[in-house]
Amino acid sequence: MRGWLQQLFCAAVGCALGAVAIASEVSANTPAEAVTPPQYQLQPGDIVTISVWKERDLVAEVMVRPDGGLSFPLAGEVPAANHSVGEVRDLIAERLKRFIPDPVVTVAVKAIGGNHVYVIGKVFRPGEYPFSRPLDVMQALSLAGGATPYAQVNDIVILRRDNQNGQRVLRFRYGDIERGKDLEQNVVLNSGDTVVVP
Repeated sequence: MRGWLQQLFCAAVGCALGAVAIASEVSANTPAEAVTPPQYQLQPGDIVTISVWKERDLVAEVMVRPDGGLSFPLAGEVPAANHSVGEVRDLIAERLKRFIPDPVVTVAVKAIGGNHVYVIGKVFRPGEYPFSRPLDVMQALSLAGGATPYAQVNDIVILRRDNQNGQRVLRFRYGDIERGKDLEQNVVLNSGDTVVVP
């Protein structure tokens, strides 16, 4: 009986040691720096809550305006559009240092209302589509129900505004993507982009 228990114990310990060895091998082969997803960029229409620790009068719920800015007491006008929450927080904290020593600022997104793309032309459901995670051209076309039978899918264009209010045209050939070629055409859309399907 004693020999049987001893064999069982050794088998259990051996399994545990094997698991530890496998775990250490996996951790050794795991890259030191994991790939971090891109941070969310605030857009006009988003609502954020801003607060300063121990400052009851410095709590506000604000919307990012169409011009891309927001207002906060003592910090004044703060550029927010196309900036991450962390960047906005750091900028507000830097401006508050003139009035409050070592301010602890918190910025949290309460509602995402600013990310919209538009799909127009020969699709089954043209319109405005909100999104809260990265969205590429193929996904936008899917949301719009796909192209109609008479659409010229190799002449699709994406209209994109730049920071100077100019427009760029990005070409998209559905047939290339369908064959697995020139996949870089399937760009991640920016808020405000318009996909035109002739």
